[in-house]
Amino acid sequence: MSDLRQIRVFSGTGITRGVRISYRPSRQRHSQSPSTGGWPRMDLEMDFDEHVLACVLSRALEEIEAGEATATEATGLSRVELLDILTRSFPTSLIHGFSLEEVTDPEIGTEEELLRGLLLTHARPGDPASARFAKIIARRALRNDHLWQDLGLFDRSELSRLLATHFPNLAAGNTGNMKWKKYLYSKLCEAEGFSLCAAPSCRECHEFKGCFGSEEGESRLAPIKSGTDLD
Repeated sequence: MSDLRQIRVFSGTGITRGVRISYRPSRQRHSQSPSTGGWPRMDLEMDFDEHVLACVLSRALEEIEAGEATATEATGLSRVELLDILTRSFPTSLIHGFSLEEVTDPEIGTEEELLRGLLLTHARPGDPASARFAKIIARRALRNDHLWQDLGLFDRSELSRLLATHFPNLAAGNTGNMKWKKYLYSKLCEAEGFSLCAAPSCRECHEFKGCFGSEEGESRLAPIKSGTDLD
């Protein structure tokens, strides 16, 4: 059985390479909070952060095993940053699966650098987790799916929660419910002084459906979550 088939991701817990990836929820997690827009509120914010990291790392392992990327290329994080995340939040036996001793830090292209800059500008001041997620999101946004799928999340609401938590002012500006990847790129264009579309209003733009349509789809970890073989 391949290592990838051993991944099992559930709500809050995953098993990768025969060991558990868990964000270790430690208290009641299902009370509702108006401030989170109906999302289940977790007592410890770190619980949700580690859930997101588990999803991202599972996607990274998928790409590593497919020979598509190294751990740093899949996440946008440096070798040191990845090692710190793994040793702080995940079992030590998981580290070898990412072959960190064999990788170099990722090369950052212009597009990714601009996305990083946008996110870092709006990140929570002095919060290392927000800076880390800025790098991860900027790298995963270069993939071809909806951004929540690129990150390995279960649905769009998880991405909305992540952005509202770590980039609150940036997330709050998406009042029209634009697709998150489109929204980030529109903010880049705005910063550069031009528009993605020359139409006088969004609804008149030929890209309207692409920008504001449904972000439905299957999580890239859905077969893993359900325990389905990946043949």
